[in-house]
Amino acid sequence: MTVRLTPYLMLDGNTREAIQFYEDALGAKVLSIITYGEMEAPCSEALKDHVAHAMLKIDNADLMFSDSPGIPVQLGNQVASCITTKDVEKTKRIFEALQQDGQVNAPL
Repeated sequence: MTVRLTPYLMLDGNTREAIQFYEDALGAKVLSIITYGEMEAPCSEALKDHVAHAMLKIDNADLMFSDSPGIPVQLGNQVASCITTKDVEKTKRIFEALQQDGQVNAPL
């Protein structure tokens, strides 16, 4: 069973600029960009054009982004790893193992 690790960059309102940078510098292809305004959950007028989730493809690698409104972006907390599998039980085992002595920011 395959496990994929994808870097997830959380930025302070400049996700679109970062996407443009990776397109220019690495030839990244934009797979999707979803704004907070496009999501079903209500958001303020100020946030509606910010990026809630974006995915880029760079050769065989994926890179994900979002603007992080309301959560201060500080050195050390702006990069996360998205771990995906196609096996629910394996995903649960990985989550349980990683939360040991760790801090859960979002439930599984």
